[in-house]
Amino acid sequence: MMMQRPLPPEEYSLRETSPHLGGVIAKGDKLTSTYDLIEQMQYLYVRVVKARDLPAMDVTGSCDPYVEVKLGNYKGTTPHFVKKTNPEWNQVFAFSKDRIQASVIEVTVKDKDFVKDDFIGRVSFDLTEVPKRVPPDSPLAPQWYRLEDKKGDKAKSELMLAVWMGTQADEAFPEAWHSDAAAVPSEGLASIRSKVYLSPKLWYVRVNIIEAQDLLVSDKGRYPEVLVKAVLGNQALRTRVSPSRNLNPMWNEDLMFVAAEPFEEHLVLSVEDRVGPKKDEVLGKVAIPLQNVERRLDYRAVNTKWYNLERHVVVAEGDQKKETTTTKFSSRIHLRICLDGGYHVLDESTHYSSDLRPTAKQLWKSSIGVLEVGILTAQGLLPMKTKDKKGTTDAYCVAKYGQKWIRTRTIIDCFAPKWNEQYTWEVFDPCTVVTVGVFDNCHLQGGDKATETKDSRIGKVRIRLSTLETDRVYTHSYPLLVLHPSGVKKMGEVQLAVRFTRSSLLNMLYIYSLPLLPKMHYLHPLSVTQLDNLRHQATQIVSMRLARAEPPLRKEVVEYMLDVDSHMWSMRKSKANFFRIMGVLGGLIAVGSWFDQVRNWKNPLTTVLVHVLFIILVLYPELILPTAFLYLFLIGIWYYRRRPRQPPHMDTRLSHADAVHPDELDEEFDTFPTSRPPNIVRMRYDRLRSVAGRIQTVVGDLATQGERLQSLLSWRDPRATALFMTFCLVTAIVLYVTPFRVVALVAGIYALRHPRFRRKLPSAPLNFFRRLPARTDSML
Repeated sequence: MMMQRPLPPEEYSLRETSPHLGGVIAKGDKLTSTYDLIEQMQYLYVRVVKARDLPAMDVTGSCDPYVEVKLGNYKGTTPHFVKKTNPEWNQVFAFSKDRIQASVIEVTVKDKDFVKDDFIGRVSFDLTEVPKRVPPDSPLAPQWYRLEDKKGDKAKSELMLAVWMGTQADEAFPEAWHSDAAAVPSEGLASIRSKVYLSPKLWYVRVNIIEAQDLLVSDKGRYPEVLVKAVLGNQALRTRVSPSRNLNPMWNEDLMFVAAEPFEEHLVLSVEDRVGPKKDEVLGKVAIPLQNVERRLDYRAVNTKWYNLERHVVVAEGDQKKETTTTKFSSRIHLRICLDGGYHVLDESTHYSSDLRPTAKQLWKSSIGVLEVGILTAQGLLPMKTKDKKGTTDAYCVAKYGQKWIRTRTIIDCFAPKWNEQYTWEVFDPCTVVTVGVFDNCHLQGGDKATETKDSRIGKVRIRLSTLETDRVYTHSYPLLVLHPSGVKKMGEVQLAVRFTRSSLLNMLYIYSLPLLPKMHYLHPLSVTQLDNLRHQATQIVSMRLARAEPPLRKEVVEYMLDVDSHMWSMRKSKANFFRIMGVLGGLIAVGSWFDQVRNWKNPLTTVLVHVLFIILVLYPELILPTAFLYLFLIGIWYYRRRPRQPPHMDTRLSHADAVHPDELDEEFDTFPTSRPPNIVRMRYDRLRSVAGRIQTVVGDLATQGERLQSLLSWRDPRATALFMTFCLVTAIVLYVTPFRVVALVAGIYALRHPRFRRKLPSAPLNFFRRLPARTDSML
């Protein structure tokens, strides 16, 4: 029996919910409407299109019009035009029905003025007469309405409008002005809207530097120490110094980079001569545009090419120095450059990657299904910042799967926001993970005020698709757990509706027989160090590209979603991984304990049954494998009744986050390199030495056992080797003349003999093995 871990506290556990999805209470059934994973939210939409024949309001005979849409205490305005009597706005306003406290909506046209804006005319609508629209109905056609003055008389001026009741599924919803965001200035509106982003297409760039010819060095009286430095954007690598110290050096060395489409930077190679410590002289440069580089899908040979080197000379002109370029010399470099499309560029941790496809689209398999995620609500969010002397949170969600990122709209000043937005992804591999993060928007003011601030992380959820049953709707409230220097903290809960729909059962089952990564990772693998460096560069490129979108998906958000710092040292994680290993070995330990009980006849009936089963298997060995597989099948059937009915979530006990020492947490949140005082660093170093000493002892014991095995035939101990050889000879003769079944039967019954016939002292073979020599005597 495996040891059962204690359950986490109730507040950190997953809760199943029953929201009204698409107007139906979700109970795990298969729903079929377009937006069936979210709750419908009603909105009043007002589309202000344009106006005509507006009167001249100023002394100069001009008009600076804008439109004000007012519903109760909520008021939205369009931009104003200067000196225009036929303006066109084409702007949509959305008012949440839950917050409507008025029965009439007023649309007023005003003239912008320095002192007081002048009234031009208005149009009013009774909310009970507003029509309803549900997609896929066509958009409501706007109509011309005559403006009324303050007395209610019709004027000559007209305003084109469309007013209707709809839901968040309306195509006008994403770009509409929302009454919930009435306090947000116009320059900050872009940062609160929902958006879909795509990660840039990443390539591995392989640069094979073969040789250089006819280099010109300044000091011809010494042997040059030539190396090549390669730069691509923020990435810089260099070769070793060429072993052939002459003017025609050779390297034949590979350098790997990450590049993103569209290719913006050139690959710059500079051949340098190391003339002194930390002093290199540039002998020539070449800049290569990646658009012209050959792309390959496998490991076929790529044609080599010679590139002429350019020399950069600094010329003094008066007090200024000017760099010029000359190509009047014959130095050149021999390269083999290609874009490797057969690899998957890792920008996430391989443990919870959301995409495993190669870069080249020609190598993609067909999709096996569709993932749908409904981001419903959040509850109990904690205040993340202070505004007007009170705590507030402006929450939004980010979800990432494959190359597609989504960002929900920001709900302003709310600890229980309702998003109710649904998104869809194609699935190419079920053994992937979708990540949903919740953040606090700190950029509502827009402009330069918010450039220095960072969006705060509230928490995130990971869901592995392979743990989901197909076509089932999972509706759960996930705890948002974040590790702080003071300990683990629950920041609230986020409610999601998730459904994984497969297109073909056979295709999905076939995926389980394929390698996890593209075949190039196995035929021509990259080293662990290379993969770590390339992953770091890939995450930097992705975060920089997404930060340039509008609204930007900021660097701190992307890095949190991609777990950039997951490789950093943590005593807490080390302990958690150790106990994970012990949990895996717990099954073997339990089997060993059970067998020891059988040998010691703790339960005579069980021991007798084991004897009978053993004798049957020895007499009929062809039953061994069928019996073993049948036993595994029956165990699987037994556990089916207790199969998990909920997707996995963050486990504080498994992570050792619920009882971690404060100093270990402080060490985990320390910068790299450290910023702590020397006495703290000394204490942590001593603690690490203590842990490493125990590991060193365990590794030494394992090495000792292995060396004892080697010494059986190495004649290091002549008497022990002679004894072992004699034993081997006698055993060989006995096994030649004795049937194997008899030997197995005798050995098994001897091992299962009654304790009355067994001594508590170690056996003779074990005593013999422990006396064998090891190389520990030769260690200093």
